[in-house]
Amino acid sequence: MSPLLEAEQAVLGAVLLDPGQLRQLGWLTPEHFHRPVHRALFAAMRKLVADRHPASAAETSVPLSWVTDTVAEAGEHVRGLTASHAHILISACPRPGHAPVYGRMVLEGAIHRSVTAHAIRLHQAARADALQGEVEGALRCADVLRDVLSDLARRWGTEPRPVDPGTPPAPSPAAAPPPGWAKGAEEEQVLLGVLAERPKGMDEVVGWLRPDDFADPARGEVYRCLGALHHRGEPIDRITLLWEAQRRGLLADGTLSSDQLAALCDGVGPGSAEWLGEQVMRSSVTRTAAASARAIRALAENEALAPGRLINHALHALGPLDEVRTRWQAANGHPPPTPPAPLPNGPPSAQVHAALARSAPRPISPSSAPPGAAPSSAAVRPPSRGHG
Repeated sequence: MSPLLEAEQAVLGAVLLDPGQLRQLGWLTPEHFHRPVHRALFAAMRKLVADRHPASAAETSVPLSWVTDTVAEAGEHVRGLTASHAHILISACPRPGHAPVYGRMVLEGAIHRSVTAHAIRLHQAARADALQGEVEGALRCADVLRDVLSDLARRWGTEPRPVDPGTPPAPSPAAAPPPGWAKGAEEEQVLLGVLAERPKGMDEVVGWLRPDDFADPARGEVYRCLGALHHRGEPIDRITLLWEAQRRGLLADGTLSSDQLAALCDGVGPGSAEWLGEQVMRSSVTRTAAASARAIRALAENEALAPGRLINHALHALGPLDEVRTRWQAANGHPPPTPPAPLPNGPPSAQVHAALARSAPRPISPSSAPPGAAPSSAAVRPPSRGHG
């Protein structure tokens, strides 16, 4: 049995033994449980307490009706649930008082699963957009993923902020790029030919198109050479482009050949640099979205990564997509998005509550407390130990 499954059983068993534990689990929802039967049981417990079940006010022994009513309520939503299942959950709970810790484990598993699922959706949307020549689906999924990460951070008790993981995670094996990306490579070739033949077209794209937007690194280097000549105000033609490539060492290291550059400058038909640049940018958006999705999925599938770090590293992995998206909007004449309003001083109360729930109680040493004094809640429960 996996540790996550044991944690789900333990937190449910704790609440079956002591319904008052629900007051310490306000940040945990039924959706955070992996098994459907566990989701139904936790939802039933919350409903019964909200309906003022007699067990919620019991100060000593918990009435047997608490268990039977919980099973009956959950049985309305899942099949085959019996009282024996509830007793298995009760026996799986070592200490009812440890319910917040068990709940933290359940939430941690839910965070990894949720981030993985949304990363998969982002990758699927990027592939579909590449096939259809669109970007809206991928950008919409990226927005949803960002909102999910912010919500999970609040539940975990951390402030969502991009943090560089230091070393890039190994991406999950991915299928070959769909045909939409191959079509973008053809447009890259035509665009470079148009810019080499009609240098004034650089004015239409230089403000938002970057070498990294090209699927082929070699074509990106050609565009870099064109940009350097344009920036210095030097003439652009087949000879100057070849000379610039040589000065940058692209001929010596085999990145480019003189024949490749000559092919770019010969036989170019009519074409709009701005329109072609937008097609290259569109392909860049979907490729970047797919790369971000693969990086985030690799992070989420690392069970050793703490939720706080997972969330912040995932936000960092969305950074390249945000940068490409801003330039895509500039290419289409859209204003940049309004930055979010700054958070008020101090973390929100929900974050404080979640962080405190993750902290283990630490009793006061008898020597430091005055005789007969009862420990305060601030003394018994220390502040959060960090964002991990």
